[in-house]
Amino acid sequence: MIGERRVRREDLRLLRGRGEYVDDIDLPGVLHMAAVRSTQPHARILNIDTSAATGGEGVVAVYTAADLAEINRPWPVHLAHSSLRPAEQRTLPIEKVRYVGELVAVVVAESRYLAEDACELVVIDYEPLPGSGHLAVSQQLPVAIHDGIDDNVAAHVVQSTGDVEAALAAAPRVLRETYSINRGGGHSMEGRAVAARYDRAMGEFVVWDATQTPHQIRAQLAYCYGLSEEKIRVIAPPDVGGGFGPKAGKYPEEIIVPWLAKLLDRPVKFVEDRYEHFVSCTQEHLQEHHLEVAYDDDGMLLGLKDVFLHDTGAYASSLIVPLIAGTTVPGPYKIPNLHIEFTSLFTNKVPSSAVRGAGRPQGVFVMERVMDRIAEDLGLDPADVRARNLIQEHEFPYAVGLTFRDGSPLTYDSGNYPGLLEKGLAKIDYPRQRELQAKRRGEGALRGIGVSVAVEGVGLGPFEGATVRMESNGRVTAIMGAPPQGQGFETTYAQICAEAMGVDPDSVDVVTGDTGTIAYGVGTFASRVMATAGPAMMTAASEVKQKLFQSVAAVLEVSPDDLEIRADGVGVSEVGVRGTQTGMPLAQAARMSNVGSPGVTMLAGTVPGLTATSYFNPSSAGYSSSVQVCVVEIDPGTGEVEILDWVVGHDCGTIINPLLVEGQVLGGVVHGLSNALYEESLYSADGTPLTTSFLDYPIPSARELPMIELYDQSTPSPLNPLGVKGAGEAGTLGVPAVIASAVEDALAPLGVRITSMPLSPGRIGDLIEDARIARQAAP
Repeated sequence: MIGERRVRREDLRLLRGRGEYVDDIDLPGVLHMAAVRSTQPHARILNIDTSAATGGEGVVAVYTAADLAEINRPWPVHLAHSSLRPAEQRTLPIEKVRYVGELVAVVVAESRYLAEDACELVVIDYEPLPGSGHLAVSQQLPVAIHDGIDDNVAAHVVQSTGDVEAALAAAPRVLRETYSINRGGGHSMEGRAVAARYDRAMGEFVVWDATQTPHQIRAQLAYCYGLSEEKIRVIAPPDVGGGFGPKAGKYPEEIIVPWLAKLLDRPVKFVEDRYEHFVSCTQEHLQEHHLEVAYDDDGMLLGLKDVFLHDTGAYASSLIVPLIAGTTVPGPYKIPNLHIEFTSLFTNKVPSSAVRGAGRPQGVFVMERVMDRIAEDLGLDPADVRARNLIQEHEFPYAVGLTFRDGSPLTYDSGNYPGLLEKGLAKIDYPRQRELQAKRRGEGALRGIGVSVAVEGVGLGPFEGATVRMESNGRVTAIMGAPPQGQGFETTYAQICAEAMGVDPDSVDVVTGDTGTIAYGVGTFASRVMATAGPAMMTAASEVKQKLFQSVAAVLEVSPDDLEIRADGVGVSEVGVRGTQTGMPLAQAARMSNVGSPGVTMLAGTVPGLTATSYFNPSSAGYSSSVQVCVVEIDPGTGEVEILDWVVGHDCGTIINPLLVEGQVLGGVVHGLSNALYEESLYSADGTPLTTSFLDYPIPSARELPMIELYDQSTPSPLNPLGVKGAGEAGTLGVPAVIASAVEDALAPLGVRITSMPLSPGRIGDLIEDARIARQAAP
């Protein structure tokens, strides 16, 4: 069953329009909450007048920070780091706002429309302050964004191995370059959403949240409310319209909605609209990397120094993105001397967070730009320069010499990077593509070939858990804490459970993302769940099978080792003795252990309760890898990029369901292509957002997507018993890099160099024109 191409069981209900999202949950008597958000990037709050709004039609209540002081305590840091400077964040700001879109007050009414109308009646008196929408502005801002942090530096982190300064001083060749890459938002089809009700008799909250981390939300609610976690149940519905990282964070609306359900003694719901997503949902902001690279005349890397700036937005609850970006830079290459240093700066933008890839696309982009530049300098083929610097298969585990974001040494567990690259070059017929390029250039076409190789830290801890239970009717219930985000958990974890127990996957019901069904969980992010929840599920299922066999063995008077689960002569599942016709229907065996006979002693050897819970905590992150090769042609008149051929290969260890992994990789490629050619969140110098709708923030539709050929390679991870690695972000990582590589190669006859992303048609047109002017000005 593991390795089988099974169609997602979730698809049928989704294709029929029967998916149930947070907004579909019918709560009788529900009230609707709308948000009053800051219109200023940086300002003091002088006064909030809610009197007119309170009297609005259908309005039940209006709340500000003063009204919710009981729960408006400072938030705990999401992920502490010794270099992270504390900057207070609360559910609602008390004295000043720090970005356009920050929640300032809420209106609760009988309908969302009435609540929105009343929001217009809330009058806020601001004292505007100088704001920052760019890294350079933050470094010179006369007013601190956070009191006590006058330089607006959220963190400064340095990691190194070897002696990079000596390497730079002694190297035959040194490259110095600056690269920048802008990401953008998640822009999931379903925005953030939360609904809640309060049971006054039990003193308990039930919360439905379109989140990637229900157990973390429960912990945040318990902290803000001063309650035990057992009083709060958070359910992430199994149907979600995308997450991509921003839904792994914590938001004020998630704290306020359940509390209002308690105060008003009625259910309350909030659903983010598209404008709110642009201004209040976290994004992954700009990074500027300043590189110095030492290499020899053969193109062998001797040392690399990367000093970069990271835009963390208005608040910084972790350093996840810049830490990952910096440790992704070395990639699959052997670099004996490394220096990675970053400064994270506050700006007056929506806070930064992980968006599919979480810093990895930036790191890959930087390193792959370097490899192309070295090839250009030495007159070598870019694929050859990469190949000669790759870590070899026999060198694993490979210690890079840095510390990854999970706190463990950056040590690649397994892989075959040369094999993965060779396979990709063969798939696209690289020599022939170079011949076609030369032919098309002779005809005047701007044709280019790009290559990227990437390594991704996956399977992060601390743990994930699973509970498996055989029901009294013989079906199996498999429970996991992490919620799905479209990966097909109901399918893949049924396969794992079925493999361990020897049952049909269709007899396994998978329950996800409900804190009421499993005590502890971490969440869905960072391509981590299969490598943590997968082993937990396998172990729990195996334990249930052992209990089942022990009970049946006691009744049939055989050894548990002689038993198997099989279909009897009429297709009913049974526990049978191998090589004989002796057996017991599975449902009967389950009832024997789960129900028994009331008041009657169980047969000696029978195990009561066919259930088991297991948690798996990896010793460190694992590392997937990917290769992308693409061919493009560019229209010099419009700057439009046409992708002619594209091959994407990945190595995510053991593959549970190849069909679903392919879907994940393709989805990641599309997300990366959107980052590479289309998406860019723009802000004015003071932090005012300039891109707040899809009219000025384009994303690709199906018609813009090329045909993509996929291939895989499997080097199982030694870090978990399934040998799995992550695949959810694999397709995204190398896309900006491979597109930049191909576009620069296409424009090489014009002297164009690519140092920043995205590459919209307008930007490519500007690069072509700038190169033309430079050629004319040259002596």
